[in-house]
This record gives sequence, C-alpha cells and structure tokens, in this order.
Amino acid sequence: MTEPIVDAAPAIDFDLKSLPKVSLHDHLDGGLRPATIIELAEAVGHRLPSSDPVALGEWFRESADSGSLVRYLETFDHTVAVMQTKEGLIRVAKEFVEDLADDGVVYGEVRWAPEQHLQEGLSLDEVVEAVQEGLEAGVDAVTESGREIQVGQLITAMRHADRGQEIAELAVRHRNKGAVGFDIAGAEDGFLPSRFKDAFTYLAQHNFPATVHAGEAAGLESIQSALVDGRALRLGHGVRIAEDIMVEFDDEDDDRTESDEDNIGLVTLGDLSSWIRDRGIALEICPSSNLQTGAIAGFGEGIESHPLDMLYQLGFNVTINTDNRLMSGVTLTDEFELLVETFDYDLDDLLELTLNAAEASFLPLEEKEALVEYINDAYDNLG
Repeated sequence: MTEPIVDAAPAIDFDLKSLPKVSLHDHLDGGLRPATIIELAEAVGHRLPSSDPVALGEWFRESADSGSLVRYLETFDHTVAVMQTKEGLIRVAKEFVEDLADDGVVYGEVRWAPEQHLQEGLSLDEVVEAVQEGLEAGVDAVTESGREIQVGQLITAMRHADRGQEIAELAVRHRNKGAVGFDIAGAEDGFLPSRFKDAFTYLAQHNFPATVHAGEAAGLESIQSALVDGRALRLGHGVRIAEDIMVEFDDEDDDRTESDEDNIGLVTLGDLSSWIRDRGIALEICPSSNLQTGAIAGFGEGIESHPLDMLYQLGFNVTINTDNRLMSGVTLTDEFELLVETFDYDLDDLLELTLNAAEASFLPLEEKEALVEYINDAYDNLG
C-alpha cells in the first residue's frame, strides 16, 4: 500500500474530477455523445429512437439497464451505424479523447473492433488510420487547452467472427502508429479465447501485448483460457475470478458483509485465483457495467455485493474502468465516487487503484514511470 498522504476520512470533500486518472477499459463505440450520434445519423440516413440529445441519452441508459440482452446490444447497432465513414470515425475519436480529458483522464487506452466499421467500403487499415487521426486531433485540442492526455488504441477482434489472425496482423502493423495492444470482445460465453489461439501465438511471436475479455459473461474456464491460450497480460473485467475464492465469515456477526474484511474468518484462494493475484495480472473491473450486465449476479443484487472490494483487500491488481460511458451513463469520476460511497474508500485507495492502472498500462517502461510520477505528484499536491 502507498503510504498515506492525507488522514483517512469517511468522505472526500473535494471534486474527484480533478484527480488524474488512467482508463484501461473503455470502448470507442460505447462512448459517443448523444448529440453527435444524432448529427451523424442524419448525415448517413440512419434512424434513431429519438432525435433529442437528452431523450436519446436516456434511451441508451434505460436500454442498457433494462435487463434485456437484446435491447442492450441494440444500443451498439446505433453507435456503430454512425461510425462507418472516415469523417464519422475521426469525429467520434476526437470527442472521445476530449471527454476523457474533461473527466481528468491523463492516459487512456481506447478499445474498438475495426472489422465492425467496413460497411461503407473503408479497409481495415483505413479505419485504424481514421481513428488514429481523430485521437491525435483530440490530444492536440486538449494540449491547446493547457491540459495533458496520452492515448493508445487497443485493436479488438470479435470473438464470434473468424478474423482473429487478420486483426492480430492489423494490430502489429500499426504498433508504431497508435496501436498499443490487442483484445477480443463480444459474446464471451461459448467463445473461449482458445478459438483465437493461433492469433495469440502470432502476437506473442511479435512481442505484442494482449488483454482479453474474460470473467464477465463466462467464468473460470474463460479466464483460464485467456491466460493459457490468450497469453493475457490483463483481464477485461475478470471479476468472476472471485468464484475461485472461498470465504468463511464469523458466524457470531449477524451484520457481516463480503466487503467487510473484519468479518472474514478464513479466505482460501484456488490455484487460478492465486496465480492471478500472485503475479499481479491486472483486472479491468467496470463496477456499474458489471451490475448492468449481470456479471456479479452470483455475488448479490446491489453494487455493495460487488466482489471488487474483496479482491482489492486480498491484494489483487484491481483497476477501475467505465466500459461503455454512454450506455452506463457514467464517467471514471462517477465510478470513483461510487467506490467512496459504497466501500468508504479514501484518497489512499483511489491513488493505489490509479497507480495499479498506470503500471498495468501498455506504455513503454520509461513512459510508464513518468506517468506514475505525474500521478504521485498530483496526489502529493493535494496534501
């Protein structure tokens, strides 16, 4: 644990937005501005549920929180539909960076699936170049405003498709032109990372890092495959690793909760969870999204039942992320506030979670060290 820089308190009495943040798990097609969706949809002739930005934003949030997977997935039909042209991709990427910076993010990895953006005739390389152009324009705009941000692309393959090798080669091809890592996303249950074993081998042969969605819609088998077949350096979500942890509570305490470490009598980690904890494999946990998608249904109904606090207290390399800011209606600041309210986290906790993310980033070592120093200095100044 980082040495305390302020006295612990039950609440934090300043704007958390001012804290420097690191975002590792944030989907490009899940972070559009409603007003932008409306304008781009009109330009390409795509019909939306509403032409009012406020109402459209509410529709996205309500759909994501409806409990219907069909309706949840429908939301991405609309965002992806307006991201099929070079102009649309550039604008979405630029605004994505600006919105991250407005929330205090100083380093962000932006994940997206190029294969989903070819409907208007663009090639895989052209869509990657368009997104990179937009990201760089966003960084320039943030810099001109007197702030700092750095971003990189996580090139993603869809697990239900058969383009893994092609997308892996695409990622490596753009490694010095904005791409910092590889991912697979989409329907997790029934589509193990082993499906892309050859693609992951190709990435390893080219020393290109991978993070793998696992432990969200599927459980321990998916996580094991992500590590063995995917050679994952991080786990996208990974929250269901808690299924490999046995917790016994003090029977004399009727008010016990899983998030209260004082009530835990005995904790036993399985071989898989021990491996992940002991080797510091980062978990890209997205609290609000996990609640919406049912990823934590096996642990309870409310956010207070989320096992992230237990994982954090046990020494797992927990990082906090947003997943899809539009659909969940959250920012990284919102997620931090949720942790403060639910688990009584203080500045020391938020600093440790942020440093976890910085150190788990796919930045080169020298840039990673500079990022860690920047974050530490910012927190020191708060004292």
